[in-house]
Amino acid sequence: MLRFRKSEKRFVVVSPLLIIGAVAILVPVFIFMTMDAINRQKEQTARLLVEKGEAIIRSFEAGVRTGGGMHWGGFQLQKLLMETAEQSDIDYLIVTDANGMILADSDPLRIGTVYDAGLDLGKTAVSKTLSWRLIANNQGGDTFEVYRGLSPTAAAGYEFAHPFGKSFALSEKRTPSPPGLVVFAGLDMAPIEEARKQDISRTVWSAVLFLLIGLAGIVSLMLAHGYQAARSSLARIRVFSDSLVENMPIGLVAVDAGGILTACNRAAENILRLGPGEYLGRQAADVVPLELNEFIMPGDRASLPFDKEVICTTSEGATMTLEVVAAPLFEQAESFLGIIVLFRDMTDIKRLEDEVERGRRLASLGGLAAGVAHEIRNPLSSIKGFATHFRERFSDVPEEREAAEVMIREVDRINRVITQLIEFARPLKMKIVSVSLPVVIRHALALIEREAAKRGVVVQTDIPEGKWEVPIDVDRMTQVFLNLFLNALEAMEEGGTLRVTLFQQEEKALRITVADTGIGIPEADLLRVFDPYFTTRSAGTGLGLAICHKIVEAHRGEIFMESEPGKGTTVTLLLPVTDS
Repeated sequence: MLRFRKSEKRFVVVSPLLIIGAVAILVPVFIFMTMDAINRQKEQTARLLVEKGEAIIRSFEAGVRTGGGMHWGGFQLQKLLMETAEQSDIDYLIVTDANGMILADSDPLRIGTVYDAGLDLGKTAVSKTLSWRLIANNQGGDTFEVYRGLSPTAAAGYEFAHPFGKSFALSEKRTPSPPGLVVFAGLDMAPIEEARKQDISRTVWSAVLFLLIGLAGIVSLMLAHGYQAARSSLARIRVFSDSLVENMPIGLVAVDAGGILTACNRAAENILRLGPGEYLGRQAADVVPLELNEFIMPGDRASLPFDKEVICTTSEGATMTLEVVAAPLFEQAESFLGIIVLFRDMTDIKRLEDEVERGRRLASLGGLAAGVAHEIRNPLSSIKGFATHFRERFSDVPEEREAAEVMIREVDRINRVITQLIEFARPLKMKIVSVSLPVVIRHALALIEREAAKRGVVVQTDIPEGKWEVPIDVDRMTQVFLNLFLNALEAMEEGGTLRVTLFQQEEKALRITVADTGIGIPEADLLRVFDPYFTTRSAGTGLGLAICHKIVEAHRGEIFMESEPGKGTTVTLLLPVTDS
């Protein structure tokens, strides 16, 4: 997994549209609830006032009946009504007949006048159902009026007296009214209205409070949902980006503004030979190769991004070519955060490029060499003929005969070189058969066994048992192994160790290594060892390794060499196990 030194927390921001939507949902609900509560309070207030009014009317009615049973006069009844109306929350008490004539009133001055109730008092007088209504009073407020029919015992015979001496006998002073009396009780609503306003205020404030709580709850739910969604989305994005960066074949390292290594992927660990996680939090200059410091801590940040090809040496001493790209990291506020460095190992690609260039050069050289060799061979035949003639002609003169033989030997040597050159230049004719590679290697080792013993070289092998069959041209590959073994023996004039190993590197390739402990090859010459006519030996032709390289390539394999002066040389061959 992609490794980071630290991470930052992110916060979810709620959109104003979500809050507006929550308000649009909650406000109508709480308005309805508030109005419903206010209406219930009104109904409850009306019910309480009706019950109170009924209690007052019943109390007065009971007093009237009691007074009638004791033969009370009208004055006593008026007094009872006035005493009953003295309660602080009663505005008035009125008793009228069915025509609206006031027979008794908490205000004695109104006795004998008509109470304009605007009601059908005839029906009300004979009804025992309590009714109520709101009417305006002189103080600019409302009075809660409760009324119903009054039915005292023998009420028709009562005479209600006026307090200033006037009397109104129902049977003598006027035309008899329809039977029945009506009692009105007016209740003061000011205290109740004040209490109701306070209740409404508390209800409204409670509704506002609950609205805010509900809004906060919805917003909290939205926040939680948005947070979870953002967290899930960020988690998926991070998994994707981490997987992408971790598995890409390009190395990635990141450093902060102080040069501390904060991130590194698997490819970078493999390329730089770093252990997992052991580098985080350390100065990048102490971890990465020295050649990368100019990218990680550039002197001029304005020059970033830039790319460059550098040759680096790892902590294990390996040399590799890296293509490096560095770029700065900035926040939105343009504050510098650090540098991210991308690189990939170009060593194999460079080697392939060198091989392609060498192949192109060798192809041109081979074509030229083939033409030159053909032209040289004819004069050589003539020279050899003349040398043979002189050897026979001066057979009795030792000096002349020896000179002629030297000429013949040198012509033969030149002819062998030309033959090798022509063989190198022309396409190889391969006879591919499936054979056991260990058998071919052991056969080649047997051919140099005596020479190795003569030079004091110990031959060690690590060749597993088994067929290990590969499709090869046996003669050509034997030529390759012999050439490599003889070169190794030539490099160990004072003895040493020749080690040959064979193992399966991957499913479709076998790896053969030929290592010696000889004098080694300088680094400058390693790039030319497979070139024609390049040799470090005075007696060598310089075509042996070039021909080996051509044979291995004809088998669709690879051959490369590693060497260190004074420690020895290792030649590695990769051969495919199938001919497809």
